[in-house]
Amino acid sequence: MTSSPTIGVLALQGDVREHLAALAATDAAATAVRRPEELAGLDGLVIPGGESTTISKLAALFGLTEPLRDAIRGGLPVYGTCAGLIMLADKILDPRSGQETFGGIDMIVRRNAFGRQNESFEAFVDVRGVPGGPVEGVFIRAPWVESVGADTEVLAEYGGHIVAVRQGNVLATSFHPELTGDHRVHELFVSAVRAGS
Repeated sequence: MTSSPTIGVLALQGDVREHLAALAATDAAATAVRRPEELAGLDGLVIPGGESTTISKLAALFGLTEPLRDAIRGGLPVYGTCAGLIMLADKILDPRSGQETFGGIDMIVRRNAFGRQNESFEAFVDVRGVPGGPVEGVFIRAPWVESVGADTEVLAEYGGHIVAVRQGNVLATSFHPELTGDHRVHELFVSAVRAGS
């Protein structure tokens, strides 16, 4: 693996620029992904926060749903934040009509579990595998993980709820580290991509 892996950011909707900047800060070669053919040659992929229902609809519209599922099943390392966590869940407790996910993590998630937009907040979260103390997490209409399967590792909890998980080379957080200037969670992901795990 090259020291500067090529990591795509799914650029259908959400905080794409912030993830591109955070990945660049880890010395990854970051690129926006909008079409199935742009998945070719990627070493990893980030699914940003935004609106999971909108991401689901746009992925279907752009013909990305099945190629993304195939890539994740095929072992492409993926990191999802907030809506990205929802899109990586094998099951949503309260999906909108027609909402689909890409899957990849054996977990059940609850959308908007921490409340509405005006209940958004920031909190420090201890994330297993991230050195240097707690990570500042921005929770915006954030989901939480209701339960995980036997192969899913819980990396962080907040308020008694699971907010960061990993299964194999697929990582997900309920919160947005890309909005804080603290790139340690991205470094955790990029290091795993570099290691080929």
